[in-house]
Amino acid sequence: MRILRDFKLPDFKFPKMKMEGMENIQEMQVNYDKIDQIKDKKSKNKYYEETHYKTVKEIFKRSIEKYKNNIYILERPNHDHKAKFEEFTYERFGNDVINLGTGLMKYLNLPNERIVIIGENTYYWYVSYFSILCGVGIAVPVDKELPNNEIENVIKRSHAAAVIYSKKKKDAIDKIKDNLPMVKYFIEMNSDEGVQGRDVGIEHVIAEGKKLTDAGNTEYMDVEINPEEFKFLIFTSGTTSQAKGVMLCHRNLAENVNAVSKYVKIYESDRFFSVLPLHHTYESSIGALLPFANGSSVAICGGLRYIVPDMQESKPTAMLAVPLLVESLYKKINQSIEKSGKSGLVNSMLHLTNALKSVGIDIKRKVFKEIYDNLGGNMRIIVSAAAPIDKKVGIWLQNIGITFLQGYGLTETAPISALTPEYKTAVGSAGKAIVQADIKVKDPNENGEGEILIKTPTLMMGYYEDEEETKKVIDEDGYFNSGDIGYIDEEGYIYITGRSKNVIVTQNGKNIYPEEIEMMLDKVEEIKESMIYGKKPEKNSRKEQKELIITAKVIPDYEKIEEMYGKISKEEIYDIIWKRIKEVNKKLTSYKAIKTLEIKEGEFEKTSTMKIKRYKEINQK
Repeated sequence: MRILRDFKLPDFKFPKMKMEGMENIQEMQVNYDKIDQIKDKKSKNKYYEETHYKTVKEIFKRSIEKYKNNIYILERPNHDHKAKFEEFTYERFGNDVINLGTGLMKYLNLPNERIVIIGENTYYWYVSYFSILCGVGIAVPVDKELPNNEIENVIKRSHAAAVIYSKKKKDAIDKIKDNLPMVKYFIEMNSDEGVQGRDVGIEHVIAEGKKLTDAGNTEYMDVEINPEEFKFLIFTSGTTSQAKGVMLCHRNLAENVNAVSKYVKIYESDRFFSVLPLHHTYESSIGALLPFANGSSVAICGGLRYIVPDMQESKPTAMLAVPLLVESLYKKINQSIEKSGKSGLVNSMLHLTNALKSVGIDIKRKVFKEIYDNLGGNMRIIVSAAAPIDKKVGIWLQNIGITFLQGYGLTETAPISALTPEYKTAVGSAGKAIVQADIKVKDPNENGEGEILIKTPTLMMGYYEDEEETKKVIDEDGYFNSGDIGYIDEEGYIYITGRSKNVIVTQNGKNIYPEEIEMMLDKVEEIKESMIYGKKPEKNSRKEQKELIITAKVIPDYEKIEEMYGKISKEEIYDIIWKRIKEVNKKLTSYKAIKTLEIKEGEFEKTSTMKIKRYKEINQK
């Protein structure tokens, strides 16, 4: 997948790291953005004040008035990594949203229509998203990485009357346009072209909308939003099957803001770093709405290859991420520290600063300044979701002073249904159920494991045009059958151990969860990434051979292998990895042991949140 091929992190730099000033420990208290880093003991085990928003429009109206002079969006023009970040205030953003909404409704005559948004994260993506949600119709975000035929299929399935697209998607849209006669307008971002047939530039629509609002037209802002009405259609990532359309309402999205605000404190001074795609609910709800509700800003990353320079210039304080991204950052930082010859010093610092913090002295941000500088200097919180993360990565982030939180949810839960509260992060868990939700385990086994059931106000209205499938996943009591397998500990923390759709069942009824084995394999230095599945026996195999063969599909870390062994043949690489697999097998129960190895060339096909599309990989010939 292209998104991963762009993911090339440079070496981080640690030229000066040393134990300076340690004799003056008492003077090294850190005042960071007026946020007290040393928590009062009385504040522990307490949640923050909860918000009570019912609609996105309610959030929008309040924030453009309260925070009008604050910066909301920072982006490099045209995603030019050499250009300086351009700043857009809440006032400018609010005007553009209102004018675009008015233009879509009155100038293009698109009230109550479904409108597709497709493209990379840009200022106009945010403007389009808010405009549609706050009064125009139904927003339909689409994955920009989809092939043309799938983009066409989603547009048709959603019955879209308009498509808003970025310049980078123009060629793709032009190729499928003739197959989409139901689409009234194709609206290009960052274009001021007037209406030419079905084509028009978004800046022209905004300008025409402004003429109407300047003349006193208030129809757009006067639109009343029913919190329970279908206003957001988003398609699942399709890791285990074909994508389904998920119907969401304003209440679903607003409750995400209410839930997270209870668990995490967000300040006006916070700056989020937008690196995940906005077409996914995780980024479009938490990444866009949460900072907007708090007067915070969002810096748009120009692409995965520019993560480091964009961080260093925009200086973010918070980032939403997925495990692969966080683990890659962790790996690259530590590799750079190793190359600098300062691993021992860093480890000593970790032990010392942890000891000092236990007695109320927090100097982590001072001591690990050079690590922070590589991340922009101000990073205070990272929230990971979409899949479990290697526990050691979360612990390491906590040890250097960055608050690491794990979120849990699905597209069907819009997405947050659980989150680790800031006061007790419990690294390794998926967090606690948000205060509005009820989460339980269905038919737990002797270890307390079973399918995770979720009842929450963030739960979808249902699958689009698929009532039968909706009934399969939402029971009579309103609980959503997540398909995730896990358990809940005595403190209420949720632990996910696998996906029911991925489970490999042996002939004697034993369950094997691929994720468990994959996490062990991914810790092997010579392995970049892995996927475990049950391979069907060959047709000409012995009749008695009916058991699925536990198979590891592995992408070698060729760079690391060359560093460790020099240039070696493919056969030698296979032998080395198989040797490592045998070592992993010794740690596994016999029925879970890997029986065969497949070397995967290139990248796994992935969703935009970097999950492997298992059904496609398994069915590849």
